[in-house]
Amino acid sequence: MSKTVLGRFGNNQGHWVGDGFPVRSLFSYHSLGEHASPFLLLDYGGPYVFAPTMQRRGVGQHPHRGFETVTIVYDGEVEHRDSAGNGGVIGPGDVQWMTAAGGIIHEEYHSPSFAKTGGPFKMVQLWVNLPSRDKMAPAGYQGIVSSDIPVVDLPGHMARARIIAGELYGARGPARTFTPVNVWDVRLDRDAEFSLPLPESHTSMLVVLNGHITVNGSQQAGEAEVLLLRREGTDVKIHADGDTTLLVLTGEPLGEPIVGHGPFVMNTEAEIHQAIDDFNNGRFERLPA
Repeated sequence: MSKTVLGRFGNNQGHWVGDGFPVRSLFSYHSLGEHASPFLLLDYGGPYVFAPTMQRRGVGQHPHRGFETVTIVYDGEVEHRDSAGNGGVIGPGDVQWMTAAGGIIHEEYHSPSFAKTGGPFKMVQLWVNLPSRDKMAPAGYQGIVSSDIPVVDLPGHMARARIIAGELYGARGPARTFTPVNVWDVRLDRDAEFSLPLPESHTSMLVVLNGHITVNGSQQAGEAEVLLLRREGTDVKIHADGDTTLLVLTGEPLGEPIVGHGPFVMNTEAEIHQAIDDFNNGRFERLPA
């Protein structure tokens, strides 16, 4: 049985995060709540063309607690540094999987080389919630380079999927996750048509970054739109109406309260107040000078 479409979401209104990330929030737990669990939000950064500069473009030090951030770069380069001592540069095809958990402070900038040359910039940042038992786990970081991400051909040989997290057709992604999650970066040629297997009972989303698709023969979605699927069912039928880049997300729902305030996402108001107090009183590790 195919998973049917529960809703279509998107956002034409963008905003800047710092001076380096022009983003559109395509969905958020503020509106979808438990329907999107374990996913909290997705920011689509770009497409945008930056002029060359010698200045640092990006966003400075800021905290997180209670979840993970997953940054996928399509064009450009992002440099990361955090209070757990992790850092590095990710470029096209690379992924940064940061576990904020009990608390982290980090900064994100364009790499010096990309800032100097300028050029096209496109990325996605996904927030993945953590179950209550792991919200105060130690912070962590996974820098995943494109060459470590397996690629599988989809039925019909007109589409390919990079398996960042989870498993598809026997290929397992390199990302370590706290709960069952699939993150697949899919490229479809025009007129590609196939049935994509998806786990029964998982929250499932199809995020169109560019191009256009028709799902189950009737529901359509274009650039910067998200289709949220019902959890019942074991596949979805996809037709590419043009060359398309698609992000497929599935995850086991957590079934727990979601209480968020800015960069903190916990289960209760008391835990949010504690996170704010901990940050304001210097209980988060600081970045080295």
